[in-house]
Amino acid sequence: MTLPSDPDSPADPAALAAELRDALRPLWRRFNAHRTLSLGKVGILSHLAGRGPLTATDLAGLERISHQAIANAVRELEELGLIRRSPDPDDGRRVLVQLTDSGRERLRAEQTAGQDWLARSVADHLDDADRATIAAAIPLLRRLDADAPGAADAPDAADSPGARR
Repeated sequence: MTLPSDPDSPADPAALAAELRDALRPLWRRFNAHRTLSLGKVGILSHLAGRGPLTATDLAGLERISHQAIANAVRELEELGLIRRSPDPDDGRRVLVQLTDSGRERLRAEQTAGQDWLARSVADHLDDADRATIAAAIPLLRRLDADAPGAADAPDAADSPGARR
């Protein structure tokens, strides 16, 4: 599939979406090759780091996954010692999920996984003009997710193409 070479020519949205997906998929796979947690679990840790204690219902909405999937992920993260559950001090019927110190350390490690490869690749394969073009595209890429539920409040790190949950 070939896009118009004239940068002022509007591309067909479906064709552009397909090209973007095809371009991002292999990069995202390489970037995430060294992660040890699924992107969904990293997303949960990221939300907790950025927002503080949340309920499982809040996390399900932010991650856009089912309550059952959140319950499983929270259980697994708790077994790993990365989060803990405790009663909500304002409403004893609710349970809050919060990040542990180990969870905070693991989140930092997961977020930087692949960072060295990506930085090296940018340095080796892109000149200054290319880097400026990529930098200018970042706000546009972030806008693509702006209409998703909870996206206006979401931290930048968790969402990605081909996200494993």
